[in-house]
Amino acid sequence: MLLNDIIQKHPAEKAAFIFKDQYMTYGALRKRIEDWALFLQSQGIKRGDRVGLLSKNSPDFVAAYFAIVRAGAIVVPFNFQLIAPEIAYIVKDTEMKMLLAKNKVDVAQALLDLGWERELRQFTFDEMVAPEGATLTEYELEEKDPAAIIYTSGTTGRPKGAVLSQGNIVHNTEDYIAIVNMSEDDIALCVLPMYHCFGWICTVCSNLYIGATQVVQETYQFGDAMNLIKKYNVNTMCGVPTMFQLFVKGAEAQDLAHFRFFVSGGAPLPRVLYDAFAKKFGQHVQEGYGLSEATPVTTFNRVNRTKQGSIGLPIPHVQVKLLDPDNNEVPVGEVGELCVQGPNVMLGYWNRPKETAWTLRDGWLHTEDLAYRDEEGWIFIVDRLKDMIISSGENVYPREVEEVLMTHPDIKEAAVVGIPDKLRGQAICAYIVPEDGGTQDKRMIRKFLLSRIAPYKIPKEFIFCDQLPRNNTGKILKKVLREQSLDNLINRK
Repeated sequence: MLLNDIIQKHPAEKAAFIFKDQYMTYGALRKRIEDWALFLQSQGIKRGDRVGLLSKNSPDFVAAYFAIVRAGAIVVPFNFQLIAPEIAYIVKDTEMKMLLAKNKVDVAQALLDLGWERELRQFTFDEMVAPEGATLTEYELEEKDPAAIIYTSGTTGRPKGAVLSQGNIVHNTEDYIAIVNMSEDDIALCVLPMYHCFGWICTVCSNLYIGATQVVQETYQFGDAMNLIKKYNVNTMCGVPTMFQLFVKGAEAQDLAHFRFFVSGGAPLPRVLYDAFAKKFGQHVQEGYGLSEATPVTTFNRVNRTKQGSIGLPIPHVQVKLLDPDNNEVPVGEVGELCVQGPNVMLGYWNRPKETAWTLRDGWLHTEDLAYRDEEGWIFIVDRLKDMIISSGENVYPREVEEVLMTHPDIKEAAVVGIPDKLRGQAICAYIVPEDGGTQDKRMIRKFLLSRIAPYKIPKEFIFCDQLPRNNTGKILKKVLREQSLDNLINRK
């Protein structure tokens, strides 16, 4: 099955999307995709060409994505928050032939600065009109053919483009649906950014596959989301932890009583938030795990059973190993690098053979995430391999310290990073966002921690701040925090 096949079987009159009080049916969606694919081919787009897509959430984003793939090209979705030099880098890296956008962007000078002298052709959605009498060139595409290039967030160095095949996208959608109890009668809230794998697979593609209706929010605003939930009787959603935190603080139990399921991803769900949500709304949030290189879904908690703090079990057709530095599987309860094999694993990084060979070595996707398995096979993420702190020869996993900090009643959020230390090699630094009116007494927080974790895990530095830097899937940007810590150290000298 190919990507465009997933939308062909649903009744033409069934609503696929509701956006700004306007309905788009499956029939209208299919026609727009065909028209726009004809337009693209009329503009010279051929099999394998890279076409960019830049827009906030909308049905037009979905139609353009499918149309690019239908025309035989490879879609390159952009984070709409990128600025001109960042957009230009991806344009040049993919040798992009065209950019489709809600609104055109000025990247001419940024491209010249990178030595790209060709004009980037851009079209808005409104300009995409199929020529009369044109017929579509039908390429004999296969599941192994590239469909999308998803650029990583770039938290370490330049972003890399993960190349996803038609089969990657379709199989991951099918295997996700097999785990989550979805129905064609669902009304799903689509609030995650569509350009990101999490939102694209777990909300857009999965609901399109089963023929459900999606209420699309252009960008997430809590008040607007609550209004949409009430107005359209929304009963399912995928979100990031910060969204569920807003529900706990701002929604009443009856507001969400009709929901069939909630799914969280993009960043770890703190245990205190998991408990608070379940206590208030009587439902557990299903947490899973994934990464762009795996399309993204890899493991998931089950509908009839969740384990607090766990990312669940591997989804169908996906295998997971936990390996030590010598490539040996670790025993139950011990920490190893989480490695993945299955039809969801990317083809490789675009024009990055060395990085591809390293990440996909020995036939496994090496995620650089550290995890352990319990006796029943459930997997628990410990931390990022690169985030692990080695202080005085002891391994310290920041997430463990963060989870304890988050249980303090005066702490709203916390992030822990390693900083250079002449005596220890690395010292532990905690960034803390206090609750309104909460204590900023470092001595009291240190005392609180000493009663809960070993002394070598206690942060040396505590830095209070108004908010933590995040990417738009809610993941904390620890590279930014480490850089801030270094600046603080330098300024003290």
